[in-house]
Amino acid sequence: MVVVGRIQGPYGIKGWVHVASFTDPKENIQSYSPWHLGSQANQTDWQLAAVESIRPHKQGYVAKLSGIDDRNAADAVKGRLIGVPEASLPEPESGEYYWRDLIGAEVTNTAGQRLGTIADLIETGVHDVLVIRPTAAAEETAEDILVPFHATYVLEVDMAAKRIQVDWPAAETD
Repeated sequence: MVVVGRIQGPYGIKGWVHVASFTDPKENIQSYSPWHLGSQANQTDWQLAAVESIRPHKQGYVAKLSGIDDRNAADAVKGRLIGVPEASLPEPESGEYYWRDLIGAEVTNTAGQRLGTIADLIETGVHDVLVIRPTAAAEETAEDILVPFHATYVLEVDMAAKRIQVDWPAAETD
């Protein structure tokens, strides 16, 4: 399952729920159905939740899910994650990547030095930023390296080898 949103809480008395979308763009959440609801603590407890209706509302969405017919039932799913099967996601276009696919990729620079692995990405509004965690034993106390995910700095992404080459200097040691 790939998490695409979260149930924020009940909306009204007829079983509708407030939904926060984690997709980019956020309106993509409307194109996934059925949803599965699961909890953060246990990613194996996904339960099917057919979407009867969904519409924009304020900063998020409100949705009516099959089998949730009153406010109490809507309140019972508050905080649940919304997941969709990985196979239901479209293939990324050339030069586009799902963040989850980049996590764990080995990063080297143009000098062939290993900088570390992708631990996370940060959305900044201008360019996403790779968070590279140094992995060598000697660099255990080293800080994460932040590299803009832009063609100026990211020269090659080899998804098959799970390797990324960047134009970025290695951290200097004292």
